Amino acid sequence: MGLTKQYLRYSPSAVFNVVGSAKCNVVFLDIEGTKSKFCAVGACEHVFVWDLRKSEKHLVLQGDKHEVTILAKSPDKRHLAVGYHDGTVKIFDLTTTECTLTFSGHKSMVSALSYDQSGVRLVSGSKDTDVIVWDIVNESGLFRLKGHKGMVTQARFMKNRNILVTSSKDTFVKFWDLDTQHCFKTLVGHRAEVWDFVLVRDERRLITGSADSELRVWEIQYLGQEDDFQSDSAKKSRLDIDGEEEEMLLKCTKLGSVIRQGRDRVVGMSTDHTGRILGCHGIGTTLELFRIASDEEIRKHIHKKEKKARKKLRTEGQEEEGTVGIEQTVEDELPKLNIIKTNSKIKAFDSVMDANGKIKILTLLTNNTVELYSLDTNEKGSQATPVSKLTMPGHRTDVRTVCFSSDNTAILSASGESAKIWNRASQHCIRTLSCDYALSSLFAPGDRHVILGTKSGKLQIFDVAAGSLLEDVDAHSGAVWSISMAPDKRGLVSGSADHEVKFWEFELVTDEKYSSTSKRLTLVHTRTLKMSEDVLCVKYSPDQRLLAVALLDNTVKVFFADTLKFFLSLYGHKLPVLCMDISADSTLLVTGSADRNVKLWGLDFGDCHKSIFAHDDSIMCVQFVAKTHLFFTGGKDKKLKEWDGDKFEHIVTLEGHHAEIWCLAVSPTGSHVVTGSHDKSLRLWEKTQEPLILDEEREMEREKEYENTREEEPVVPGEQNTEASMAGKKTMETVKGAERLMEAIEVYKEETSKLEHHREECQATGKELLPPNLNPLLMAYGATSPGRYVLEIIKRIKSSELEESLLVLPFSYVIDLLNILDVFIESRWEVELSCRCLFFLLRVHHGQITSNQVLLPVIDNLRKNAFSKVSELRDTTGFNLAGLEFLRKHIEDKEEVTFFADATDRFKTKKRKGKKKAILSIKM
Repeated sequence: MGLTKQYLRYSPSAVFNVVGSAKCNVVFLDIEGTKSKFCAVGACEHVFVWDLRKSEKHLVLQGDKHEVTILAKSPDKRHLAVGYHDGTVKIFDLTTTECTLTFSGHKSMVSALSYDQSGVRLVSGSKDTDVIVWDIVNESGLFRLKGHKGMVTQARFMKNRNILVTSSKDTFVKFWDLDTQHCFKTLVGHRAEVWDFVLVRDERRLITGSADSELRVWEIQYLGQEDDFQSDSAKKSRLDIDGEEEEMLLKCTKLGSVIRQGRDRVVGMSTDHTGRILGCHGIGTTLELFRIASDEEIRKHIHKKEKKARKKLRTEGQEEEGTVGIEQTVEDELPKLNIIKTNSKIKAFDSVMDANGKIKILTLLTNNTVELYSLDTNEKGSQATPVSKLTMPGHRTDVRTVCFSSDNTAILSASGESAKIWNRASQHCIRTLSCDYALSSLFAPGDRHVILGTKSGKLQIFDVAAGSLLEDVDAHSGAVWSISMAPDKRGLVSGSADHEVKFWEFELVTDEKYSSTSKRLTLVHTRTLKMSEDVLCVKYSPDQRLLAVALLDNTVKVFFADTLKFFLSLYGHKLPVLCMDISADSTLLVTGSADRNVKLWGLDFGDCHKSIFAHDDSIMCVQFVAKTHLFFTGGKDKKLKEWDGDKFEHIVTLEGHHAEIWCLAVSPTGSHVVTGSHDKSLRLWEKTQEPLILDEEREMEREKEYENTREEEPVVPGEQNTEASMAGKKTMETVKGAERLMEAIEVYKEETSKLEHHREECQATGKELLPPNLNPLLMAYGATSPGRYVLEIIKRIKSSELEESLLVLPFSYVIDLLNILDVFIESRWEVELSCRCLFFLLRVHHGQITSNQVLLPVIDNLRKNAFSKVSELRDTTGFNLAGLEFLRKHIEDKEEVTFFADATDRFKTKKRKGKKKAILSIKM
């Protein structure tokens, strides 16, 4: 048997260059008692918490592999809910940075996420059109609400009522009664998608943003309540309520529209925590701010209007007849406050108001920047002032080229506006160099200078230590697509779209502008090789014997480097070769093309060793690992792949990027790989000492494919296709949980029969015999009895996955489980959990259970036990609450201090009583 070639695994090491992903929102976080110092923003699959004052990363909430799409902060200020592209929702603890809860119920990206006022429930809306309400305390889904026909764009709980409001791309806004779990009202007044909405003025106003420049304002009337702030016209329309509508919980009437300055669609709307300022932005660079006027402010404003109208009548010589009637308009309720112009398109924003009336506005821009503005709302005509910017940790545009320094300590990345040098170990940005649109790059010998090839045809030389541009060399008349260092380190070669390959030598010259004592580096043009087509890539062979040139006509021409005589023409690709590399021993040339194929060529005769269909889209970059025939390829299909150039085998696929990979670089030692992508991230992959077995990799890939195959929703017996259904979904975890539970039930039956047999033997002999040996599984879980073992298995199934796991169980196991649950409840073992399992099984298998005569005594016994034990549990809880209340009062009397929560509540009730008295006196 031949020896198997051993490969070492490359694992993800770090993600950097990302300030904030343009697919997620941004939220202020209340950490360390400050409201505007920290913010959270999605960064690919992670969530970064930035310190805005120091411009430093404060925390990283680690994700798995799916992109973050939305964030929602908890009212308790300690937790952050994160929605992902695969439909999962995770709750992170901000003190420990650990994921405390995972909910999986959606089939596609989470597009809306919101907590209720108490922070006990969480609602998530998705691209799959479903809305799911989750119970944070019980760690499970409450129900799934179906009704929308398009992606859910926003979902918010009402503060004072058990009502949920959702909007969608299907043009509807729906009101859901969470007590009955049905949609009782649908707003149909929009002609296009509803992108966002807010509830303001004690939830008596609904403001919606659609695909036009209008913000539609709706009046919400809660039936059975009189609202003093209503306009006369609204009060009249109130009398015309139909009998059908009277049965509803509320009525929604359109009051009018506020015209935004932007003509594009609304992207996001939000209010600060006081509900005084409304912010709104579209696709562009403008953020519009509106003041949400209080009833008192509206009255004053209308009074001023009436005064002006009277004055006008007097000046015109008309006599006053009675009072001047001024109608209340929507503009009176939503006066414009200010407009903030940003440098780039706004993706999301958040705002927070401080005690002095100053509002801090945080904007996430599409160019990988976070900006903080401050605005004084007390001063009329005050302008928003920029406070801070998060720009240093990332490029504004996509990184198009990367390379390593010769000592493997620094990484150079260059984009459309700047080049950055990063410390490889810490991923901190050491230098930022302003440059033209860079397409190719390398470190000059000694790593003290950087040379960039640009889109404008220039070669730019930078001094790394000073961070300054030394020289702009007008090298080509077209884009410099590729530059390659000569193996002897004396010069370089550049290939351009102007059909020319130029050879350059390094030279040190005296420059008074640079220094009077030392010389600076420059490039001297020595030779030119003219080609028939655009040059896309050039590469020296490491022995400096050959020069390979990839052309736009899909071929690669190989020349002798010294004489520039033609040697080989490599043809076979159907589309242009975008990248290539030559192995360290100068025997293999690998080419990557837009036709998605990788071809390996021998440089002795120019024969094609192998053609491999490597990626699902264009291959953008390829590079050999130093001193080996292993090479990496990166493509527009978001994947980085490692290959063996001798065996022509695919070794491993490294997934991590969420968009096209533009460039890659392998370190001189082969220990690290860095990749740059359209998702704005730079990723570092590190070589580990973990061996990689190809058969295992293939098996894992097959398992992943199986997991990704979507299955139809499980049919729940007794459940019709209604608006509300189960919140969870079938996953590999729920199936594994069900399998473990079935195994536990089998072990329970086996162990209980053993114990029963032992008891019978003891009775027959009249002696106490040695008990039978416990099953190893019971010993492993530390269970003292078979019942305890089953309970431990149930407890280990995640609360959010419990219902789905029970749903998978065959009915024969359900009968056994009902008997086991009877034992649990009778023994007072986890009564709450046992009852939850019992009620779910009874609901799902109701028909079969009621028609089975054998189960009748079991069910009767369960009914008695469950009722008595739950009553005991309730009494215990009531006793504990009464005890805690007594202790609280005792502490208050002892220390003469009122707890803060109660103090604020009492203050609010006092305020309300005062308001009521004032209203009564006015009416009288």
